[in-house]
Amino acid sequence: MNSSSEKSWPRGFWNLMFTQFQGAFSDNALRWLVIFPVLASLTLSEADKEGFASHASLLFAVPFLLFSTIGGWMADRFSKRSVMIGVKLGEVAIMLFAALALKLEMQSLQLAAICLMGVHSTFFAPAKYGVMPEVLPMNKLSGGNGILELLTFIGIILGTFAGGWLAETLAHREAISGLLLALLAAFGFIISLGIAKVPAADPGKKFNYNIPGEIWQNLRIMKADTDLWRANWGHTAFFFVATLVQINLALYSQKTFHLKPTEQAWLQAALSLGIGVGSMLAGRLSRGRIEYGLIPPGAALMALAGVALGWPGISKTGFEIGLAMLGLGGGLFIVPIVSVLQHRPSAQTKGAVQGAASWLSWVGIAAAAITQTVLSGPAHLSYGQVFWVCGAVAGLAGVFIIWSRPRALPEMFARWSNANS
Repeated sequence: MNSSSEKSWPRGFWNLMFTQFQGAFSDNALRWLVIFPVLASLTLSEADKEGFASHASLLFAVPFLLFSTIGGWMADRFSKRSVMIGVKLGEVAIMLFAALALKLEMQSLQLAAICLMGVHSTFFAPAKYGVMPEVLPMNKLSGGNGILELLTFIGIILGTFAGGWLAETLAHREAISGLLLALLAAFGFIISLGIAKVPAADPGKKFNYNIPGEIWQNLRIMKADTDLWRANWGHTAFFFVATLVQINLALYSQKTFHLKPTEQAWLQAALSLGIGVGSMLAGRLSRGRIEYGLIPPGAALMALAGVALGWPGISKTGFEIGLAMLGLGGGLFIVPIVSVLQHRPSAQTKGAVQGAASWLSWVGIAAAAITQTVLSGPAHLSYGQVFWVCGAVAGLAGVFIIWSRPRALPEMFARWSNANS
């Protein structure tokens, strides 16, 4: 293989990246298009706003809890490319339904559309993550994941902005917003046709109708590999913290800084851009390997940023910097973990493992939605203090990694030192 081919990305890689970017954009544009008008309402109480934001996040998570194992089975049974193309086609129909729900101004149907986008992502995620080690060599896996996470969070940033902008600009004409998202979904479907063709990993794999049993079996597969099992729980902790921060951020920014939807989007952007940059940085610092040593510094940065975000009297500029630092730490934390989840399973179990990891991560997301309600309700914590809880969870994850892999950090520094000497 010549040097030029080693430096290039495989055919269809960028189609996969854009398809993921478009999905992240559309997920968030729809979700915040529905949520922002409720948060800005002058007639609803703080408890009603908080409950709606938590319910929207919970409804997006529920399909992952119910259908992740089906998504994992599909990713093993069929070509992952075919699964992704089919899911993108389904997204067009979901966005048309969302346009109808927005036109009728029925919150129940709008929440149903958010739930359906959760179903879409449930089937897309195992195929998306599972195909990465099939189209990338090992020495490009961490770098590829860095690009994937960067584009994902850029999609989240722009989608959040788009949701806020559409909510303000097309108020009471939201059906137009839904149709625009349907057109974007159609474009994403067309781009997905260029994803590299891969064969089905296990064409004879039978579907297990015992969903709880399938989940248990997949978790047992993961538990047999210590690194895979630990990475799985780190993955879950990351999504718990990320979701709790995102829900709390929307409530905090409205109550403390009194921001409009588009102004709130700037704060969401600071967080998401931080994660994207951290993910890209992690891909580069990994230098062609899975770098466990990046996880503890990432967790420490998240913990410190969580403390800063909850500090009484923090300025808006300081708050934005804290969000960016939290995101940067999150990117360093998650890229090695995602790479482990992709690399360690056998070819025949990659989809099942991704489905199980997705299921547990969405347990974390659902738990975050419930936790937000409990902490700011019965526990009587302020929104600032909820950020301290986020930092504490991140810190505990970092302590666990240092305990379980005490040599990871010094070995990483030793490799960097040798490479620069």
